[in-house]
Amino acid sequence: MSMDISATHALAAKALDYRAVRQDVISSNIANADTPFYRPRDVRFEDALATEKAKVLNQNSPKLQMAQTSSAHLALQDEQSSLKAKTFFRDGHMARNDGNSVDLDVETTEMSKNSVMFNALVNAIKKDTGIYRSVIDASSKIS
Repeated sequence: MSMDISATHALAAKALDYRAVRQDVISSNIANADTPFYRPRDVRFEDALATEKAKVLNQNSPKLQMAQTSSAHLALQDEQSSLKAKTFFRDGHMARNDGNSVDLDVETTEMSKNSVMFNALVNAIKKDTGIYRSVIDASSKIS
């Protein structure tokens, strides 16, 4: 059972999930460095995270409401429920003779950047949790 300590705690937890997914995608790229015709993939989750931030922090942007004027019309899809990180092919590097375009320098650099961001998020969550824990401990000693 998870307890949200603050509004940003839930957002940081979601960002951790996205970083873990990105780590898996980059690892897959490295594992397929010798697979013929393999194209490296990446995950773009900034838009999904920005939408999640607006939802968590109650920063609703003006939104045009759709009207369903006939029962024969398709039902409106809730864009929040289908919110996922988008996977795309990271091209732009020269493919080798076997058609593979994985560049290990790029992949290891992206993995390092992602790892630093993941660790920063973990530390931020620990610090956020530690603040509340110290307040609870201090208040229990007073009574």
